[in-house]
Formats: sequence, C-alpha cells, structure tokens
Amino acid sequence: MPDPHRVPPATEATSDVDGGSEPPQPGAAIMPRWDRAELDDAPAFNRRCWALLLGPALISGGAAIGGGEWLMGPAVTARYGAAILWLATLSIVGQVAYNLEISRYTLYCGEPIFTGKFRTLPGPRFWLLVYLALDFGAVFPYLASNAATPLAMAYLGRLPDARDAMLMKALGIGVFLLALVPALVGGQIYQTLKWVMGLKIVAVLGFLLLLAAFFSTRGTWIGIVSGFFKFGTVPVGGDRTGNVFVSLASGRGLPAIDLSTVALLAAFAAIAGNGGLTNAPLSNYTRDQGWGMGRHVGAIPSIVGGRELRLSHVGAVFEVDATTLPRWRRWYRHLVRDQLVVWAPACFLGAALPSLLSLQFLPRGTRVTEWAAAGMTAAAVGDHVGVAWGLGWGTTFWYLTLLCGFLTLGPTMAVTVDGFVRRWVDVFWTASHRLRCWDPARIRRVYFAVLVVYAGFGVLMLWVGKPLQLVKIATNLMNYALGFSCWHTLYVNLALLPEPLRPGWFMRVALAGAGLFFLALATITTLAAVGLL
Repeated sequence: MPDPHRVPPATEATSDVDGGSEPPQPGAAIMPRWDRAELDDAPAFNRRCWALLLGPALISGGAAIGGGEWLMGPAVTARYGAAILWLATLSIVGQVAYNLEISRYTLYCGEPIFTGKFRTLPGPRFWLLVYLALDFGAVFPYLASNAATPLAMAYLGRLPDARDAMLMKALGIGVFLLALVPALVGGQIYQTLKWVMGLKIVAVLGFLLLLAAFFSTRGTWIGIVSGFFKFGTVPVGGDRTGNVFVSLASGRGLPAIDLSTVALLAAFAAIAGNGGLTNAPLSNYTRDQGWGMGRHVGAIPSIVGGRELRLSHVGAVFEVDATTLPRWRRWYRHLVRDQLVVWAPACFLGAALPSLLSLQFLPRGTRVTEWAAAGMTAAAVGDHVGVAWGLGWGTTFWYLTLLCGFLTLGPTMAVTVDGFVRRWVDVFWTASHRLRCWDPARIRRVYFAVLVVYAGFGVLMLWVGKPLQLVKIATNLMNYALGFSCWHTLYVNLALLPEPLRPGWFMRVALAGAGLFFLALATITTLAAVGLL
C-alpha cells in the first residue's frame, strides 16, 4: 500500500506552477490540493491613504503594546536599568522577519502559515504532536492573572497580598472570561479585534505619552533610547550590570553573569513584541483582511452576527507570470509597510513607555512581589503626581494608571485567546477529511468548540497557578516555539512556494538568525533551571 504522506515527483511544489490548468498539490499528499484563482492587484498606496496600513499589524501591534513590559518592567528595567532593553531590540527585529515570512506564504495561497506547516512532510499527524507541545505556553493565561492586579488595587486601595488570594483568582478568571466576548460577537472576529486594538492603542499610548511628557526627565528618555542599543549588557550580581563586549575589549575576560536572572531576562525577551506562536495568527489576519489571495478564501465568523461569512477549506494560488508577479510584489511591499510603519513602532513604543515609567518612578533595584507587577508602577505614579500637583491629582493619576494597566493587559488577552484558537481551527478545517465535508459556513461551530475547551483549561490554570509562575513557564515555552517556528517557516517558503516568490538570502539569514536567538534563550533558561549552568 503506498505511503499517503509521500508526494509523487510530478506533484512536488517545486515543479512549474505556471503552466497547465490543474493547481499544484503541495507537500504531503494527505492534504488537499490547492484551488486556482486570479490575483487581484494591491490597492494603490499614497501618503493620503494611511488607512490602508491599518491591517493585520494593527491587531498584533496593539497586542504587543505594553503587555510584556507592564509585567516585566518592574522586574527587569527598574531593577537593572534601561541597558537590558537590547534584548527587546533583538526580539522585535527577529519577529519582524518572522511576521513577513509567515505572511509571504499567505499572500500566495490564502492559507495561514500553520496550515502550510502541516502540509510539509512527514504530514499533519506528526506536526500535530509537535505543535501541540510547542504551543502549550499559549494556554497559560498569564495576562489575565496579571490584569486582575489593577482591578484589585482599585477595589482594595492597595497592592494585593497573600490575604487576597481568592479575590485575585476570581478577578483573573473574570478577566479571562471577559476576553472571550470579542470572539463570540461582531460578525467577523478579525474586524471586532481590530476595533478593540485600535481603541486600546489610542487610550494606552495617549496616557503614557501624557505621563512621559509631563513627569519624565531628559536623562530617562536618553537612557531608554540608548538601552535599545547596548548589546551585550548583562546582570553581574545585585542590581549591577556589565557589558560582555566592553569587558572582553578591555582584557578583563567575560564578566561573571548572574545566572539566577536568566529566566527573568528570557521572559522579558519572549514577551517583547508578541512572542511565541502568538505571532502566527498574523498570517490568519492577512487572509481575513483579504490581502493577496486571502480574498478568495474567506474569514472565520463569530457565533453571533456572522452568518453570512464563510471560510474555504483550502487555499487558492495564482499562476506566476509577467502579469501576476508584479502584482504579488506590490502586495508584499504593502505587507512590509504594514510591519515597519505600524507593528514595529508599536512594539518599540510598547517596550519604551512602560519601561520609562518604571525607570522614572520606581527606585533602582526594585524587586517584584507576587501579583504586584501590574500595580507597582501605578502606586509610584500616584505618589509622584501627588507631590507635584496635589493629593487629588495623585489619586486621579493612580486610578488612571491602573486603568491603563488593565487596558494594556486585558484586550491583549482577547487577541491571545483568538490567536490560539484560530491557528488550530484553521489547521483542523483543512487537514481533517471529516471537517472538509462540512459546509464552509459551519466553521463557527468548530471555532466555538475549541474555544470552550481552551476556556476550561484557562480557568483551571488561573485557579491553581500563580501569576509570575505562569509567566515564566509560558515564556520559556514561547521561546522554544518561536525559535523552531522560524526555521520551519523558512522551510515552508523554500519548499512550497514557486521560485520567484521565495525569500531572498537576506530574509533567509534573518529568519535563521531569529530562530537561533530564541532557541538559545530557551536552552540557556532550561539549563539554568535544572542546575547545569
């Protein structure tokens, strides 16, 4: 009996897709053949059409703003200063390369990158087990558990402590369940999340810029900006830092790195930007936005209000010729603008502004206690403004900073939920022979079923876990996942895309380097945790 995963040479994706009427059968033969359709031209872009940039990067960029730094800022930048921010620089730049490459695949066939990965040999059953293990970090709802802190502070009037354990668990579960609402209503889930993230960006960045303008010093701004470029700076004990390259150049050898902080620094790098497989849904959003061949595939509808939306079970590709190749390149340039003008600046601002508040208002060497990461900055801001402008203004800014903390963490939880659910729903929708027999309009039922299972596990984790434990477990798994996913994405684009659409050598090196960076962080963290470093 022939191996169902083996692809005959005549159907390999590396064969000529320009000729013939039958679309190609990429990767594992057990996966369905692509459809064929026409590639429409990208919309004309000019300086007056900035709305054209409000695409997938708006959701991912909104999710990136402050989520990690609001949690890890007091734990990292307030303790060691801004010099550690170079880790965020490497993380964000690596993720830009990853985001461009996962969406490259989607522009060609309309399928999300996860479906493309499951098309590669040895086939979907193998990759199901691999990515269930790698994606386990996204199951831990650490954002919801930490978003409960500003709510508890507003209610208690102080930082929560061990006496408030039950209140914190209840609030964390409440925030988590509230984050499920955008996935249930609004017609097209993507458009609902786009509105939520747009409002979050305006509110959070507006407030943080107000604080930075009136209450920060020039020295703090210089420290933040320079910190993104102080590559090689590491903790060397206590709250002191040293630079590896400076130490080597001066003949002192390697500095004595404080390995007890490895997990903390790796978590900081993992959450900068999006991190883990939470970037992968950007290719889903590229499809839902209708960019490239996504227009021919459809979108996932919500349970309420999305009855007219449908999602095809398979992608559709175009013939690469003298007409379509320039069109595809214009779509890719559109994608690059989306990343460089929206996503990357949002990530750097998301790293800079919360960290700026930590540096400005918290004493150097501040250590984070349980449940305090999202609330310590609010208390410090309130005290500072109260001294400068009066007690009434201090109380007002205390509440506003708490609200900002909640808006930073809560809506991002909604995107994390949707991202985890949709990347698996999309895979099941294409890889399962039984589901491929369903009407395309019934995709909402699969989405809802996976959402219910995810919600049940999330509630369990919030009940038994602690916020900082959830962060450290999740982020180390996220570094493993993103590192491996970078390499797998590179293989997908080289194996399944036609030669003219494959990444050039610059993007190949960038993606391979990004994978090495994240895997190295995860490996060092693991070795330190088991006492081998």
